[in-house]
Amino acid sequence: MPEIDFTLVWFNLYQIGIAFLLSLPIALNREYLAKGAGLRTYPLVSIACCAFMLVAMDVYEGSDAEARVMYGVITGMGFIGGGAIIKESGRTMGTANAAGIWLTGAIGISVAYSRYEVALVLSFIGYLIFQFGRFLKREQAD
Repeated sequence: MPEIDFTLVWFNLYQIGIAFLLSLPIALNREYLAKGAGLRTYPLVSIACCAFMLVAMDVYEGSDAEARVMYGVITGMGFIGGGAIIKESGRTMGTANAAGIWLTGAIGISVAYSRYEVALVLSFIGYLIFQFGRFLKREQAD
C-alpha cells in the first residue's frame, strides 16, 4: 500500500475548497430563484472538475493525456448541461442553467491549475450575469 503524502492531501483539500467556495455565489443565486440546478449541482460540478484535473495533473504530469482529460471534462460538462435544457410548447428553458454548469466546470479546472485569477473572474461575472441578467431578459410570449 503506497504511503499517503499529507502535504498533497492538504493541497488538494485547499484547491477543491477554493473551487467549492467560488461556485457558491452562482449556486446560491440559482437555488434562491428555484431554477432547477442549484446549491447541490453547481458546487458538485466545480469540485468534480477540479478533482479530475488534479488527478490528471498528478498522474500524467503535463503530457498529452492530461490535455485529453481536460477535453473530456469539458465535453462531459456540455453533456450534463444539455440535460438541463428542456423544450416545451415552443419554448426552450434551461439554457442558462446549462451554461452555468459549464461555467462552474471551468472554475474547477481553473482552480486545479492554480489560475485563481481566472476562477475569481468566472465566479464574479457568472454571479453578476445570473443575478442581474434576468432584469434584461425579455420574457417570451406563450
